[in-house]
Amino acid sequence: MQTAPPRTSPRKTPPRAPATEDLGELARRHGLTVSGARPSLPAYARQIWSRRDFIAAFATARLTAQYSQARLGQVWQVMTPLLNAAVYYLIFGVLMDAKDGVADYVPFLITGIFVWTFTSNTILAGTRAISGNLGLVRALHFPRASLPISLSLQQLQQLLLSLAALVMILFGLGQYPTWSWLLAVPALLCQALFNTGVALVLARLAARTPDISQLMPFVLRTWMYASGAMWSIQNLANSGRFPDGVVLALQCNPAAVYIDLMRFALIESYTSAQLPPHVWALAAGWALVAFAGGFVWFWKAEETYGRG
Repeated sequence: MQTAPPRTSPRKTPPRAPATEDLGELARRHGLTVSGARPSLPAYARQIWSRRDFIAAFATARLTAQYSQARLGQVWQVMTPLLNAAVYYLIFGVLMDAKDGVADYVPFLITGIFVWTFTSNTILAGTRAISGNLGLVRALHFPRASLPISLSLQQLQQLLLSLAALVMILFGLGQYPTWSWLLAVPALLCQALFNTGVALVLARLAARTPDISQLMPFVLRTWMYASGAMWSIQNLANSGRFPDGVVLALQCNPAAVYIDLMRFALIESYTSAQLPPHVWALAAGWALVAFAGGFVWFWKAEETYGRG
């Protein structure tokens, strides 16, 4: 006698959303959001501020490791701009006689090279902020602007170490502290904001087109020669050899503006001269436009970094 097979209860299927219900509305009702979606700009700024400890620690760690394989270690942070200044002094100061008519040419040159190196290194670091940290970008969820900002902070820390050597050199050349040295603080703040803004712009561009990092050294070298780091723009203006429009463009060049402000703050022969008031306005304007514009530009592509 055959027994009937045991009855199996019918498989229960999960309830389905009515076809007429909007799935997006259903997700919002249950608190679901798109993974990796770009937050609003104020929320993005708050996220970066909440990670300020990470930004500072990341910058310090990279600064410490930068010359860890070199025998002289962190000494190269000061030696590199000094050696560059020595080479430029030989070429521009001696061979091309750019020191003619420039008071205190050695402090003039060293200050210009140190300040320019800050801008140049920050921009170069920005081109590698995303493309050079893809493992970190793809593994962790955090506001990607933290990377170029931390690299900019690293270069500011390096500049502060270099400025300690610059102060000792100025002492040896007969330049002693005055009240004008305090003006170096707002000048450096404006320059740091400007550098960070440009680094944010280039970080987004280089994340999509890595070849930009190969092109930037040539662009920066041209920019340096046009910024008066080794020669005096004022002497060029007084010579009358170039149209007023060209001279004005050189004087409004942001790198030249920040170099001039640091020279005005630290070198006595420049402090005694009358600094045009529009220079500070240009410094603040360049800083505000570059940082705000760069931050918004970078934020707009937040969800694309590390993909592809």
